[in-house]
Amino acid sequence: MSRIPADHRPDSTFALLRDGYRFVTNRCERYGGDVFQTRLLLRRTVCLRGRAAAELFYDEELFQRHGAAPLRVQRTLLGRGGVQGLDGAAHRERKAMLMSVMTPTGVRRLGQLFEDEWRARIPVWERAGRVVLYDEVGLLLTRAVCAWAGVPLAEAEVGRRTADLHAMIEAPAAVGPRHWRGRRGRARAERWLGGIVERERTGLLPAPDGSALRVIAEHRDAADRLLPRRIAAVALLNILRPTVAVDRFVVFSALALHEHPQWRERVRAGDAETERFVQEVRRFYPFFPLATARVRRPFEWQGYHFPRGRLVLLDLYGTNHHPDLWPEPGRFRPERFTDWPGDPFSLIPQGGGDHWAGHRCAGEWLTIELMKRAVTLLTSAMRYDVPAQDLTVSLRRMPALPASRFVLTDVQGA
Repeated sequence: MSRIPADHRPDSTFALLRDGYRFVTNRCERYGGDVFQTRLLLRRTVCLRGRAAAELFYDEELFQRHGAAPLRVQRTLLGRGGVQGLDGAAHRERKAMLMSVMTPTGVRRLGQLFEDEWRARIPVWERAGRVVLYDEVGLLLTRAVCAWAGVPLAEAEVGRRTADLHAMIEAPAAVGPRHWRGRRGRARAERWLGGIVERERTGLLPAPDGSALRVIAEHRDAADRLLPRRIAAVALLNILRPTVAVDRFVVFSALALHEHPQWRERVRAGDAETERFVQEVRRFYPFFPLATARVRRPFEWQGYHFPRGRLVLLDLYGTNHHPDLWPEPGRFRPERFTDWPGDPFSLIPQGGGDHWAGHRCAGEWLTIELMKRAVTLLTSAMRYDVPAQDLTVSLRRMPALPASRFVLTDVQGA
């Protein structure tokens, strides 16, 4: 049996913060494989990348999620008691609850709400002169997903709620004020949504049939118990927050259209070209960097021993850029998806494996729909200029964005 190659630093937490999305890949290349071990936050940790690693990582007989995510991630991004930290029957039950609102009709309805919000905003952008796309799309997505989920949201609240959702997304890998803003934002959001759940349950706020609010507020577990109020709020946030996070993919879509202008005409040609373009945006640009799990029982893989309880990180970004999976991974080439078979372990920007029973993101179909709508709107519903600005995307910052957040000028409705 071989020993897993080791990074001999006493602790690599600061190296992870310094290297960002390249942390795992840099060391895999150094050690000549797709696995190494290190210490993060003083815990022994095995880091993996690649298709075989992803298939292994999503084997629920070998891995569990309970106790895997650091508390700083639970207290900001995921929420304590969220579906991402459940295993077995409890996870399947909670995941089925979330997936029940991800119907094709529901996905299209959210896409239409988002498109309607975007089109209504174009005249405001025309008058503004200068528009920061990231800031605007976050507000549009907050309005759209709250309406879709049945969550009441006054216009005066939109900016505050969007800021809290953004703060949660920004906080896990941050230190100092950015991290603490995320913790405060989550606490406010859980109180807000907990109150809404309680009002729905008491009949003061009847939610539409099939809406996320109604499904979550009235869900009963295997023991016929309602979810505790805070856990119901966490579940609802696990629909709202990831949907608002799609604003990053929308900004990356605008960046890709700017840097590869030949695709503006191609995506106008039809849904197939738009689908390929969107999938390559999801593969190419950095979204969330890593997924975490713990070894459920000892096993061997590729000649390496994995002891029970060992923390394991799967490199999502590194797998999406693995040269064995994606020829010329550093080039933006949507054509690569022309005959792509839909492998659930090679394209994993939102996790791998099965949507229904596994830990792949429940909202992935919503993400693709929203991105396709945004690309169509950017190319067919408006004209705009992209002035000189800093469009660099630092892979050291997690989660990443273009430095300027993508500025538009001279917007005109088409």
